[in-house]
Amino acid sequence: MEVILKQDVKNLGYKDDVVNVKPGYGRNFLIPKNMAAMATVSTKKMLTETVKQRAFKEQKVKAAAETTAAKLKDMIVKVGAKVGESGKIFGSVTSVQLADAIKKLGFDVDRKNITLADDVKTVGTYTAEVRFHKDVVGTVSFEVVQE
Repeated sequence: MEVILKQDVKNLGYKDDVVNVKPGYGRNFLIPKNMAAMATVSTKKMLTETVKQRAFKEQKVKAAAETTAAKLKDMIVKVGAKVGESGKIFGSVTSVQLADAIKKLGFDVDRKNITLADDVKTVGTYTAEVRFHKDVVGTVSFEVVQE
């Protein structure tokens, strides 16, 4: 069953992608939650027209995402956390805290687009993978410091 995605769906595709899914998944999950629409001949024609119109705007957004990724690649983001005597953090550093620290530097990054490589439970320097755009993925170095 072919469907056109109306929004990004993790492990399936991005908005306006035409994907093949099992009929039950499409009928019972994607379409009722308004995440996708049936891919008929007329909807495919409408999709190609809207993709043509959006192509120019998409290039500008992608270029802006690439410059943001390049700027953040060279920076080290500092994330503050409460630390015990042995250097362990109370809890762990999450993508929400990292997104807030990046926003303080002036870059707008959604927390859902940040993937931490491993659990951050001690003070030190780590890296995270950030998806700025569907085609632009960069790495951000961050340092966990004592508050």
